[in-house]
This record gives sequence, C-alpha cells and structure tokens, in this order.
Amino acid sequence: MEKKITLQDKTFKIFIPNSEIEKAIDQVAARMNKDFSSYTDSNPPVMLCTLNGAVMYAAELLKRLTFPLEFKALKLTSYQGTKSTGEVKAELPPSIANFKGRDVIVVEDIVDTGNTIVTLKNLLEDLGAAKIFVTALLLKPEVYKKDVKLDYVAMSIPNRFIVGFGLDYNELGRNTEDIYVLDS
Repeated sequence: MEKKITLQDKTFKIFIPNSEIEKAIDQVAARMNKDFSSYTDSNPPVMLCTLNGAVMYAAELLKRLTFPLEFKALKLTSYQGTKSTGEVKAELPPSIANFKGRDVIVVEDIVDTGNTIVTLKNLLEDLGAAKIFVTALLLKPEVYKKDVKLDYVAMSIPNRFIVGFGLDYNELGRNTEDIYVLDS
C-alpha cells in the first residue's frame, strides 16, 4: 500500500523517500567540504538558511559540513497555499545584516521560479557580501529561468507541488522525513 498523508483538504503520496534525500545531501556536503576546505576560523563563510522551509535541509547539511562557518537564518515568504504569489517578502532581523566583505552560502529548500533567490542575492549584494553561493535541496529546472547560479543542487524534480522535509502546505507537513507530492 502506497504511503499517503492528508493535510487539510489535500492528499499527498510519497514522492522521495528519506533514504534518497539523505544520499543527495551526503553528495552535496562532500562537494562543499572540498570546495570550502580552505576557509579558516578567522574568516568563515556565513551559512544563511531561508526560513521556514530550508530548516531541515540546513540542519542535515550542518551535521555533514567540516569547514568553519557561521550560521544565520532569514525568513522569506512567497507562497500562499499551493501557489507562488510572485512577490517575495523578507523579514531581516538587525543581527543578520553584517555581511560586508563576507562569503555567504544561501541554503534554500526548493527553487522553482527563482524569485526568492534573485531577491536574496540582490539583498546580500546590497549588504556588501563578497561572494554568494547557493545550495538548494530541490530544483524545478523546467520552471527556473533566472540567471543566478545554483552552486549545489541536491535533487532536480518535475514541476509538481510537494510537501515534507521542511516544505509545507499552509504551514502543515514540514515535519515529515519523506517528501510527498500532491495526489491527483
């Protein structure tokens, strides 16, 4: 029997089991550990987690990274229900704004339209970030048409609405270890 969950008025079926997610994160972490091995405690990169969706990906990634880094979180929103509003809103706490001359690793849960990544890249550039790297757990390549380079993508998926492993439907479903797709 296929594993399913129901969140409010929608039913979702298993799409990516946790074992596949973990393997993909292992691969991203190995690449990042190699690429960031020259960083030191005196000038570590800042890992910037986009809340709330990327929390689980960031936590799993953090456990695997071996280079020195600072960790900060930033709340960005662009979804209502199952649709993107097309407008990205950033909640920037004062403690987060010190990026001048720093290298920043942006941690995203999913990249589809790319509006969030573009907004965040522009914001970090305005705050004086030296280099900006982007890692995403999931990429929807058929939707993503922006010029911002995604440096570390764990998995590419088709353009379908998903929940789980940090991703939500109306703030529900983030706490599942697997990723689920809308069951049509």
